[in-house]
Amino acid sequence: MALHVARRDPRAHWLLLVLGLVVLLAALSFNGYVAIAGGGSGRATPDPAPAPDELTRAGPVLRLDGPTPVSRSMPAGTIALTFDDGPDPRWTPEILDVLRRHRAHATFFVVGARVNEHPELVRQILAEGHELGSHTFTHPDVAALPDWRRELELQLTRSAVAGATGRSPILFRPPYSSGPGSLTARDARALRAAARAGHVAVLADRDTVDWRRPGVDRIVAAAEGRPAGQTGPQRRPADGRGAVVLLHDGGGDRSQTVAALDRLIPELTARGYRFSTVSEGLGTPRSDVAASTGDRLRGTALRYAQTGAGWLATAMSWLLAVALVLGLARLVVQVVCAEVHRRRIRARSRARPAGRFYAPVTVIVPAYNEAANIGATVWSLVNSDYPAIEVIVVDDGSTDDTAGVVERMRLPGVRVVRQANAGKPAALNTGIRHARADLLVLVDGDTVFQPDTVYRLVQGFADPSVGAISGNTRVANRRRLLGRWQHLEYVIGFNLDRRMYDVLRCMPTIPGAIGAFRRQALLDAGGVPADTLAEDTDLTMAVLRAGWRVPYEGRAIAWTEAPGSLRQLWRQRYRWCYGTMQAMWKHRHALVERGPGGRLGRRALPYLAVFQVLLPLAGPAVDAFALYGLFFLPWSHLVLAWLGLLLVQAGTAAYALRLDGERLGPLWSLPLQQLLYRQLMYLVVVQSAVTALLGSRLRWHRMVRTGEAAALVDPGPAARSPGWPGNPNGYRSNRRVRAGRPG
Repeated sequence: MALHVARRDPRAHWLLLVLGLVVLLAALSFNGYVAIAGGGSGRATPDPAPAPDELTRAGPVLRLDGPTPVSRSMPAGTIALTFDDGPDPRWTPEILDVLRRHRAHATFFVVGARVNEHPELVRQILAEGHELGSHTFTHPDVAALPDWRRELELQLTRSAVAGATGRSPILFRPPYSSGPGSLTARDARALRAAARAGHVAVLADRDTVDWRRPGVDRIVAAAEGRPAGQTGPQRRPADGRGAVVLLHDGGGDRSQTVAALDRLIPELTARGYRFSTVSEGLGTPRSDVAASTGDRLRGTALRYAQTGAGWLATAMSWLLAVALVLGLARLVVQVVCAEVHRRRIRARSRARPAGRFYAPVTVIVPAYNEAANIGATVWSLVNSDYPAIEVIVVDDGSTDDTAGVVERMRLPGVRVVRQANAGKPAALNTGIRHARADLLVLVDGDTVFQPDTVYRLVQGFADPSVGAISGNTRVANRRRLLGRWQHLEYVIGFNLDRRMYDVLRCMPTIPGAIGAFRRQALLDAGGVPADTLAEDTDLTMAVLRAGWRVPYEGRAIAWTEAPGSLRQLWRQRYRWCYGTMQAMWKHRHALVERGPGGRLGRRALPYLAVFQVLLPLAGPAVDAFALYGLFFLPWSHLVLAWLGLLLVQAGTAAYALRLDGERLGPLWSLPLQQLLYRQLMYLVVVQSAVTALLGSRLRWHRMVRTGEAAALVDPGPAARSPGWPGNPNGYRSNRRVRAGRPG
């Protein structure tokens, strides 16, 4: 047997995983923050207190950075067209076309998040002589924001514009604003805060309310400052005054705005009006300044971060959708195959009601420090209903009294073989060499058989094409929550999977706790392999590739002691997962084989790769996306999706439990299993994958036994014999084992 140097388990990757999840959650949260852009949910609860009269009666352009407000209005005959909520890839170019055609200039108050999405449009706006202003980064009601959020909105917008154009905007229009007369005290505080950040507020004289899509005539009338429907000689702007007109180039369907603009500009131009930007109309210098190098770099980084976060959120959405579809498809396939399997077993029993297969059987029990359970294991085998059975216990250098317990029982047909510690595969191969029968049952030393288990397990060997048979492993110690979770995992996952594998004829694993083999199949497979940590999976794959059939017998039940602590569970599943990866890689050439090996390669291996490696590896990221959804996605959708998926899983679990003749009581722990236990299994796969990538060799881990599996069996007369060490585990009557459920 090859010797491998065991290295310490890698640790640094946990820090990298945590940092990666933090970065992922931060990126998703930033995307969620940005996704608010484009209108939000409207204004917060209006402030009943009006702004001071000096503001409500002021002009639309306000400087509030001094001790007293300073306001300006457009001069007579000058119209400043202003557009909010852009840039929009559909409507902004159409509005620019209209302005270019009529040689008019305007001011665009842009949303920072949309600037990052369409920087080329912002550059086009400036290139065609128009003016830019800030309309916040995500279009919130700034009057209702805390100071830090308001400052963040303004700074991010300034950075976004700087990164796209190299300029920094000065003009600012708060979302959901109109004219000075509608200002509240809370609005005034927000505008003063913006002024302290260097902004000049621009409100409106005429709000067209075009976002409501009232019709082209009403938009034109509102922009001209006249009642809608007024015609004839009076159809002219009110008193020839200049005005700041509020329109929109983003945030929805702006077809009416485009059509209204195409009518408005030529009509007012014919009456002597000119169209200018806000700054040009007031005769002031341009309202933007050259951005610093730092602002440009920050803006570029912000745009890349927003773009990357958007791509990441989209990718995570697809990943979650694919995972859900695959998960539901898996449940459907499992249930369908389980039903097919059940009907086949029933039809087979009816076709051969009296057919019984008997052949000599040797049961091999590899044992290392199994004193807590070995007596019950051996007694359950000797107490079997099967008539011709030999039991070989291979003590693999135990440091406790494992061999002594069996020897003192003095049971007929039971032999103990001692060897120096060499590992479970070596112990199994030792037992195979000492076995007299051609049918071999391999049993873990912590496993208890029911009286009919051996009989049911070997009946399939009546078919000469069958080389091995998988039994049904059940958790004995399920009184505590961890045991219940493992019980559900065994019944829902492992046993449903084995029924599916049987129907698809591609069984990849016979559990070490209960499996039967023809000696010839073992010889064809080269014996129990020792170069992987999942020797049961490795052996089963080798038997399949040798051309043998491997069915599943769900009525052959073995009770096993599952790990009783998180530490022991971690070690066991870490070994299982890492060993399964080793076996998959070792048998990868089955992908191009024909016959049973090809079925393994093209059915079982992809299934294992997807559901036991790839999706669990993506599990932490999916959970991070779910956490992001709690804050940024509609709760009703999330709750309904989670409850719907949970109901599907609960229905599948109930079916699987009934299929195995189990009570439905443990179903109450299913939600907790999905929230807690599942994450631990994800981390096991992550650890295993890192170990495999680093080329480390994982050590065998010893699980401390408590004897709870032994508690299912009454040792009978041996308990009263001088050689029996007593009843330290409180063995109960084996009536519970006969009934098919633990006490």
